[in-house]
Amino acid sequence: MTNKVKKNMKGYGDLLMTFFKLGVLTFGGGYAMIPVVERELIKKRGWTNMDEVMNYYTIAQVTPGIIAVNLSTFIGYNRKGPLGGALATIGFVLPGVTLITIIAVVLTNVMDFSAVQHAFTGIRVAVGALILDTVIKVGKGVFKNRKALVISVIAFALSFFRNVSPALLVITSGFVGLLIFPPAKQNDSTDGGESK
Repeated sequence: MTNKVKKNMKGYGDLLMTFFKLGVLTFGGGYAMIPVVERELIKKRGWTNMDEVMNYYTIAQVTPGIIAVNLSTFIGYNRKGPLGGALATIGFVLPGVTLITIIAVVLTNVMDFSAVQHAFTGIRVAVGALILDTVIKVGKGVFKNRKALVISVIAFALSFFRNVSPALLVITSGFVGLLIFPPAKQNDSTDGGESK
């Protein structure tokens, strides 16, 4: 086996195990996993950056499926192509599928215990805190100008007060963004650097 093949195999294995770890550590859905993604994929491994993650979240929001799974697929594909996308997805989904299968078997027998109900209450509070942390981080990256803030306020008002479909809000906001934001200038470098 050549060094190149060994390096590729190690890269695929690292991708699978990293997303398996993300699957183990992620509670509360797609947005609640942003702090974990930031720690494991951005700070520790340097595989992506927060702007790319937000782009992946945007794409995942307008495509069918679970946001966290879509995010895993996008990052895995970006790292190692189609096989990388498949391995990242499998790695992320495997812990949850295994755990939910075990829980489904035993949950009906323990759900009535007050200790279990209290534990779920504590978990909901922690998940709420993770989502709030994510909202603050996403807000810092998104609300860079008044136009973005206005779109956000209008979308929130339509969702909260008028119960407008989230899919319609996302698609409409995309079209509004096309109209009012100038296209980004392409950088000559391909290293993912940002222009100031």
